[in-house]
Amino acid sequence: MKLQSDLSRVLGLGSARSGAHHWLHQRLTAIAILPLSLWFVTALLTHMHDDVVDLTNWIRSPFVTVLLVSLIAAMFYHAKLGLQVVIEDYFHSDVAKVALLITMKLGCAFGALLGIVSVLKISFGMT
Repeated sequence: MKLQSDLSRVLGLGSARSGAHHWLHQRLTAIAILPLSLWFVTALLTHMHDDVVDLTNWIRSPFVTVLLVSLIAAMFYHAKLGLQVVIEDYFHSDVAKVALLITMKLGCAFGALLGIVSVLKISFGMT
C-alpha cells in the first residue's frame, strides 16, 4: 500500500529526506546545550565578583576553554537550525526566503566565529 498519490509521485513531490537529519541535530544540540548552560551559569555565579585577571586566568584553563568553545558552537548551530525552520515555514516568497536564509546563516557563522575567536584570544594570552 502506497501513501503517495500518483500525481505526487509523477511530480516528485514528497519528503526531501532531510527532516530526520535536521530533527536529530536539533535534539543533539539541545542535549549538549543543557549541561553546558548549567555549567556556564554556575561558573558565572561562582566568578561573579572576580576581577579581570582572575577571570582571564579562569578562561585560560584548557578545560574551561573547551567548554566555552563547545557552548558557543552548539548554541549558534542550534539557533541556526531553529531559525531555518521558522524561515522555511513562515516565509512564502522564494526571494525573501533565500535572502533571509543566507543572512541568518552568515549571521550565525559570524557570531560563532566572533565568540570562539574571542575565547581563544583570551585563552592563548593575546589580549
